[in-house]
Amino acid sequence: MTAPTPTTDPTEAALRRVVDTVGGLMELWGFRRALGRMWASLYLAPSPLTAQELAERLTLSAGAISTNLQELVEWGVVKKTLRPGDRKDYFEPETSIWKMVSRVFRERELARVRQAIELFQTALANLAPAVRAARADEKRRLAFARDRVESLLGLARIGEGMLEAILAGRRVDASPIARFFSGGS
Repeated sequence: MTAPTPTTDPTEAALRRVVDTVGGLMELWGFRRALGRMWASLYLAPSPLTAQELAERLTLSAGAISTNLQELVEWGVVKKTLRPGDRKDYFEPETSIWKMVSRVFRERELARVRQAIELFQTALANLAPAVRAARADEKRRLAFARDRVESLLGLARIGEGMLEAILAGRRVDASPIARFFSGGS
């Protein structure tokens, strides 16, 4: 990826910084920077853009643009549109930030937390008979590990409940997380 061409226009420079900042925020959230930059460029554009226009604005290759646009379309944060009489594909952003965030929470974060819960429950099911059957010194070690996995399971369940509340638009009660970290139950 080559650096964007510097501009002396303060408005364009400010918009370029916005695009780069959104790319950085998306990177923090586990997505590639280019995805965030592409979405932000579309979001700031008054009308849909072609892949070529995006490539020129972001100084990315046609291949990078194509691959990233496909991923953005799959996530539902960009949609392909057509203009009558024009054979080019145009792209426009999803403009509901909440719709995008909630989809990521539901399909990625909540799914991963639920996978972790299943894994912790399976580990606990395997640890229970092992603790009972172990010698005294091994029993202490396994009981300690069981207690720690139970703690992780509790934290994961709190996270699951908070994500579910956020997605349902309910008020989030942070007291369970505060109690967890203060050692209470």
